[in-house]
Amino acid sequence: MTSTMDNLSLYIIPARGGSKGIPRKNIRPLAGKPLIHYSIEVARQLTDDRHIIVSTDDNEIAEVARMTGLPVAYMRPAHLASDTSGSREVIIDAMDYADREGIEYKRIVLLQPTSPLRTVDDVTRCLESYRDDIDMAVTVTEASCNPYYNCFETDASTGFLHIAKGDGLYTRRQDVPHAWEYNGAVYVINPQSIRRMQLGAFPRRIPCEMPRSRSIDLDTMLDWEIAETIMRHINDNNATSANAIQP
Repeated sequence: MTSTMDNLSLYIIPARGGSKGIPRKNIRPLAGKPLIHYSIEVARQLTDDRHIIVSTDDNEIAEVARMTGLPVAYMRPAHLASDTSGSREVIIDAMDYADREGIEYKRIVLLQPTSPLRTVDDVTRCLESYRDDIDMAVTVTEASCNPYYNCFETDASTGFLHIAKGDGLYTRRQDVPHAWEYNGAVYVINPQSIRRMQLGAFPRRIPCEMPRSRSIDLDTMLDWEIAETIMRHINDNNATSANAIQP
């Protein structure tokens, strides 16, 4: 799949300074490159710099983002940089900035830096899934826990486990309905919808499947170590392939 320049979207890359699970993760080097660079580089292959907003409250993150050549003029207000700040408010503030700057767009593309294995094709496929009459297209991966098969709840009165959904009679996982989980990589959002309601309240969401191999979402140091291993493997394979075609 090949991508074309997308000047109908506003790309927002949220990167606040505070991070408890992985300190300073947005600028921490992953496989030799600051984490935030991966998302910026994907966005710059899809649109012009004017349509990319790095939303950060942190001057050091802004400086590291500028190392890619991307201008970073917008700074997130301090009241939207706490642990309790919601994604919706962060997105709307970036939209308001774009509106003041006269930047035209018809959809929002949210790229969280914590998904460094996301590719340009992943974003392109999610964009292709989006329609103007829905609230959001979002990347998902098959859930590791299926509510019809191996996801249980505790009965409030007895304390016994019972299957979360259905009658619990499925004996083979391949027979149960698919269950999906957000992987955090790509959100293509209707601007009018986000101004009306929270993302979790969207009634019209379309899934765009990504393989689990690219769906890692960096939240803990274990996640980071896994991502380092995967990136190292990818880089080694690329280097081997490059050497193999040398004359």
